[in-house]
Amino acid sequence: MDAHSLDFLKRLMGAISPSGHELDAVRVFRDEARQFAADVRTDVHGNTDVVINPGGSPRVMLAGHYDEIGFIVTYIDPKGFLWISPIGGWDEQIPQGQRVSIRTAQGVVPGIIGKVPIHVQKKEARSRVTPLTDLWVDIGARTAREAEKLVAVGDPMVIDQGVVELPNGRLAGRAFDNRAGAFVVLEAARLLAQLNPAAEIHAVGTVQEEIGSRGATTSAFGIAPEVGIAVDVTFATDHPMMDDTQKHRGKVALGRGPVISRGANVNPALFSHLVAVAAAQKIPVQIVAEGRATATDADPIQISRAGVATALVSIPLRYMHTPGEIVDIKDLSGLARLLAQAVLAMKPGQSWIPF
Repeated sequence: MDAHSLDFLKRLMGAISPSGHELDAVRVFRDEARQFAADVRTDVHGNTDVVINPGGSPRVMLAGHYDEIGFIVTYIDPKGFLWISPIGGWDEQIPQGQRVSIRTAQGVVPGIIGKVPIHVQKKEARSRVTPLTDLWVDIGARTAREAEKLVAVGDPMVIDQGVVELPNGRLAGRAFDNRAGAFVVLEAARLLAQLNPAAEIHAVGTVQEEIGSRGATTSAFGIAPEVGIAVDVTFATDHPMMDDTQKHRGKVALGRGPVISRGANVNPALFSHLVAVAAAQKIPVQIVAEGRATATDADPIQISRAGVATALVSIPLRYMHTPGEIVDIKDLSGLARLLAQAVLAMKPGQSWIPF
């Protein structure tokens, strides 16, 4: 990965963009795309469609969601503390004691997620996870009036955790689920803009995946692709306490290449195409089985309009839905190259009917 792309990834990772509040990510994604794309458009929901080779065939949609999990202010109490509800799925052990960044009309306001100290908890409370309903955010205000000068009900927030570079090409931070996927989609589009594809490519940063893949649903309907490839993250099973998980989710390791799903929601012809291109280009890949819906953007893309030939390709990720998610740069670069080469190998009129 070159310095420019790494800088773009870090800027995208820094966006405060929980589901339904993706404006920061939209701006970074859109500004980067305008440097090389023929057409860049953002729709009413915040999906950004980056078009390469308009008028080509087949019409291909590459989708990576750029929303993240977070919280929303639901109440400001008389003492100036903020009460919150989750945006997306949280492990209740994670938020307590974390720093947060609150996106407000005036800018970013810092805060701390507070809880009752263990020293003064009742005995029964010490042996259970503190529920999110018993956590609040402290922004240093002394009264509701002071707090209301800084924040408002409905303001979103995320854990304040930036990107850290680790040894062996690993990166750690919050929101790699799924800024990493959105990054890869745009990097693939950047590569395709320098090639000569037959296809019309729509590289889409989608919204609201963490609350039901809503952005993929509406953007796929609008684009009407013949082929759709969703890019997300998947569970790496190469760290402690994951031996049993491997039996049900597969053996997935950081640095061993992107993960191609095979299963009920994946078009067999498109799966075979991706595997063949990976082999031809000597791009290492990992295969996992999905016996049911994938709970990713691939699901609504597959059943959009009269149906789309759809695949799911994922980035191995450790510690999903925590502030310390870890990915490997080699997997990101390899997946961007795989997508670009797979699209480049698609021909007008190519059949995706698997039977």
